[in-house]
Amino acid sequence: MADLDTPRSAYPITRMRRMRRDDFSRRLMRENTLTPNDLIWPVFVLEGQGQREAVPSMPGVERLSIDLLIEAAREAHQLGIPVIALFPVTPMEVKSLDAREAFNPNGLAQRAVRALKEAVPELGVMTDVALDPFTTHGQDGLIDDAGYVMNDETVDVLVRQAVSHAEAGADIVAPSDMMDGRIGAVRAALEAAGHIHTRIMAYSAKYASSYYGPFRDAVGSAGNLGAGNKYTYQMDPANSNEAIHEVALDLAEGADMVMVKPGMPYLDIVRRIKDQFGAPTFVYHVSGEYAMLKAASLNGWLNEKAVVLEAMVSMKRAGADGILTYYAKDIARWLAE
Repeated sequence: MADLDTPRSAYPITRMRRMRRDDFSRRLMRENTLTPNDLIWPVFVLEGQGQREAVPSMPGVERLSIDLLIEAAREAHQLGIPVIALFPVTPMEVKSLDAREAFNPNGLAQRAVRALKEAVPELGVMTDVALDPFTTHGQDGLIDDAGYVMNDETVDVLVRQAVSHAEAGADIVAPSDMMDGRIGAVRAALEAAGHIHTRIMAYSAKYASSYYGPFRDAVGSAGNLGAGNKYTYQMDPANSNEAIHEVALDLAEGADMVMVKPGMPYLDIVRRIKDQFGAPTFVYHVSGEYAMLKAASLNGWLNEKAVVLEAMVSMKRAGADGILTYYAKDIARWLAE
């Protein structure tokens, strides 16, 4: 392969626009291609039967009870989407300071996993390993008397949560909490319990971003968190080298895949990670990014299909192997057109 710095013939011998002139030649030299295989579809699951609730800050996104979720999962599978990611909407009455509902074998997430693997066994199921949906304060871990999120005590609960998800049949557990050492602890516990095939998707570079607001509305943790923040465990948006350190640690501890969150504002991080490690690298097109594109499209300010597909290709171009996006089903339909 020629070095990109190698001098090329000058104009008019070289006309770069020649290859852009027609659709066939543009397709021939396209460097990155988006397919349904690149997509993970995040879904919000709630208690009850026949329950469907709109998420006001995310038009087009709904919370679904397990029976309706199964119908939606079948459609996603038919569209060629390989994995869905589950996020439970935990009833207020089972939230607690110790987040014990997180590892309840009959909890909402665990029941949803079992139902999905029974109904659509070929569809990959990924679960969120984090405590914010289960705590009364909305933080991702257990807190001390001063309100500080305790690391090792939280990891103990995360391990129990991850094992309960694996026992329910989850294909991928995805610790998104950003506690130190939790990947190694989860991997050791999965091995000890015989879950040697359960993959770990580590949210290794999860930033303390302002783009998460609609998600917290969707899972019902926004009210619990209130004016609080997650600066003491999620990463500072100003930092890049720190992300490389975090990824190195998680891979050494047994992560099979790593995640960068949010997406488009952090594509430089995606590229650095992919170049440095070459490991399976994913990116989360988060709720705030979805909400912005959806709102602008509903107002007629943007062509929704065009900008969403452009956003997805930008993530692939940055080095992402896959993208977790609320647009997954729409994208799969557009690509099939």
